[in-house]
Amino acid sequence: MSNQGELVLENYIGGKFLPCEKHIDSFNPSIGEVYCRVPDSGAEEVEAAVTAAKEAFPSWSAKSPAERAQVLNKLADLLEARLEEFAQAESKDQGKTITAARNVDIPRAVYNFRYFASSILYHTTECSQMDHMGCVNYTIRCPVGVAGLISPWNLPLYLLTWKIAPAVALGNTVVAKPSEMTSVTAWMMCQLLEEAGFPPGVVNIVFGTGPRAGDALVAHPDVPLISFTGSTATARVITERSAPYCKKLSLELGGKNPAVVFADADLEECIRTTVRSSFSNQGEICLCTSRIFVEQSIYPQFLAKFVDAARQWKTGVPSDPSNNNGALVSKEHLEKVRGYVLLARAEGAQVHCGEGVDTLDLPPQNVGGYFMLPTVITGVKDSSRVMQEEIFGPVTCLIPFEQEEEAIARANGVRYGLAATVWSRDVGRVHRVARQLQAGMVWTNCWLIRDLNLPFGGMKCSGIGREGGKDSYHFFTEVKSITVKH
Repeated sequence: MSNQGELVLENYIGGKFLPCEKHIDSFNPSIGEVYCRVPDSGAEEVEAAVTAAKEAFPSWSAKSPAERAQVLNKLADLLEARLEEFAQAESKDQGKTITAARNVDIPRAVYNFRYFASSILYHTTECSQMDHMGCVNYTIRCPVGVAGLISPWNLPLYLLTWKIAPAVALGNTVVAKPSEMTSVTAWMMCQLLEEAGFPPGVVNIVFGTGPRAGDALVAHPDVPLISFTGSTATARVITERSAPYCKKLSLELGGKNPAVVFADADLEECIRTTVRSSFSNQGEICLCTSRIFVEQSIYPQFLAKFVDAARQWKTGVPSDPSNNNGALVSKEHLEKVRGYVLLARAEGAQVHCGEGVDTLDLPPQNVGGYFMLPTVITGVKDSSRVMQEEIFGPVTCLIPFEQEEEAIARANGVRYGLAATVWSRDVGRVHRVARQLQAGMVWTNCWLIRDLNLPFGGMKCSGIGREGGKDSYHFFTEVKSITVKH
């Protein structure tokens, strides 16, 4: 609904859109102005959503996988038919380029539903015989109940559907809370759920902040499962709040992802890909590369070519399809990212391009937007906050190394362990280094090639648990062992 030209969202509970008394301002990052008002939900709205989800659970969980798959596929079709509408909304709401939203975010949201609609048809369970005891043992998988799903602002519909799709495909009902900064495409999707065939209460969306809506959801005694993507600090709070109820938790958290570049790497392909892995989506992807360790013998050449390539990575108005990057998500986040560049300078590091070095020309209507150029820094100590903390913006650091063992040790020298990349033509080295890097995912001579059958998640402070394929099947169900004596 709209209010004097301003978009006003409503919660979606029990198959109905319900107004909220309080709202939060949501900004268009490319111009820095409020354009949308998002419900500021709290315990009352979460309680209503959980009640609706509980009521819908018995009949939804009783449906066959094929029946649920039909509904998911129908929703995928409806989303795909409106791909351009969703892409435009995602770009405006998040600040990402229309090209990224059109080619990555919305197609992946569609695929999430299709993938899990298909995969649930082919899962098998275990069976063992104990002939000497006259027994047969087998396992079954049962849906857990009401799933609490909390998704972030960087890939709004992409990651929300990554959680909703497996949860409902496996017979659970859900209460989801998208980020209050990027809620529009979730609200738009709710308008398609009834047409897709979802019964009331199977999917409920409650909008609001983490401290209010998120806290009420994770602490609710009738929500036995929480899937969260976001910061490590928030995950600690979720763990504490859910601990009294022994909930199942899947926590996909931050990263400080290294790239290790050896002298025998394909330099042109490496630089092209590593610029993309460092700056895609304004650097607002948990898998982005933020520390690049380069073997000393090629370091000067790599640095010069990398800086030149970074300068060619175009930043500007999200609606311009020629731009690689749009705006960062908020003014507060932009200031936070800029603060790390200022800290690096204060500690004696050198900024080669981007923030404070190059000038970004913007149209008059976009000068208030939250834009930042790709920034490359050298001379940062491993102990610096710039090297230790997740920046989550278009900033990366280059560091030379001498020996393979040194590169591995320094790459592992942070509290995070989400992803890493290795660049080398030596097959033995690629396997050896990948095995030693403390990361849940390692790409070699590539980046962000994803097979949804494989586990997604990190080590150390980058998370707990895995999702994707069989891992989502296990997380969103409970296993039960049954013994029959005959």
